[in-house]
Amino acid sequence: MPLSRPPLERMQRIHQALHAGGCPNANSLAADLEVTTKTIYRDVEFMRDRLGLPIEFDKLRNGYRYTEEVSAFPTFQITEGELFALIVAEKALQQYRGTSFEKPLLSAIRKMEQALPDTISLNLADVEQTISFRTTAEPILNLGVFDVLAKATAARRQLELAYRKPGQTAPDRRVVDPYHLANINGEWFLFAFDHGRKDVRTFAPARISEVRETGKTFARPQKFSLEKRLRDSFGVHSAEGEFEVCIRFDASIADYIREKRWHASQKATDLPDGGLELRMKLSSLVEVERWVLAWAGRAVAVAPRELVEAVRAGAGQLAERHGAK
Repeated sequence: MPLSRPPLERMQRIHQALHAGGCPNANSLAADLEVTTKTIYRDVEFMRDRLGLPIEFDKLRNGYRYTEEVSAFPTFQITEGELFALIVAEKALQQYRGTSFEKPLLSAIRKMEQALPDTISLNLADVEQTISFRTTAEPILNLGVFDVLAKATAARRQLELAYRKPGQTAPDRRVVDPYHLANINGEWFLFAFDHGRKDVRTFAPARISEVRETGKTFARPQKFSLEKRLRDSFGVHSAEGEFEVCIRFDASIADYIREKRWHASQKATDLPDGGLELRMKLSSLVEVERWVLAWAGRAVAVAPRELVEAVRAGAGQLAERHGAK
């Protein structure tokens, strides 16, 4: 059986037949387009009711006709911005290769591309060569584990995990209710209620060596909100306190800091020497400490005291391990 043409192409062919004034019926159109008459009926109904085309069935001529002049078929309209977004979305799929999200996302994008007129499809093929995504530190995921996590989170099925925290030699057994899977700054995290600790905890899928369903289901609390949970976080760590953070950056990197929104609460102030002062309200200092140290001395922690001391201790360890006297 031959493959059916995409719906938009079929409707354009029906329009051409009607525009030519031949008064075709469902049988002749079905034979010409190699589809069933039921498909033609659905297409004509869609063209009349959804696209607003003036189609009626002429009983005397036993076929369809336009009751008034139609200058052009109302093709799928897409702006340059929407086309660009579609290309970027397809390229962004690179980070989902091999996961359970890849197939449905690709299918959805392919359907949208099929609905585009030929001229736009050609542009899509040309422009897609100019855009790409590159990840220098790609997370290593066990795709089998990730697939179980994704499906159990969607179906609200309880899981038992073999999870190893950083620094541990052997994994712990955790029974969890998976609430949410999130990709944060290119890394995946599972937010789940840990029955052993009676609290919501954050798990890195890469550290899960085994996972199985317990056979139980759960109801996710309506009060759970990832947005609220991470509102004052600099990454995924949260709920450790309330900290007024102040960091000063040298002029050599100040422009790079200005070019990004690092946190919703940030307030930036230009300094007389060309540097920049950044203030934020955070609920944890773990990730911002690493961030300051990563700037190799071109960022200085000013407040709070706990952050200053943590950065000083970290810098001391770096100096010691690199042979400083």
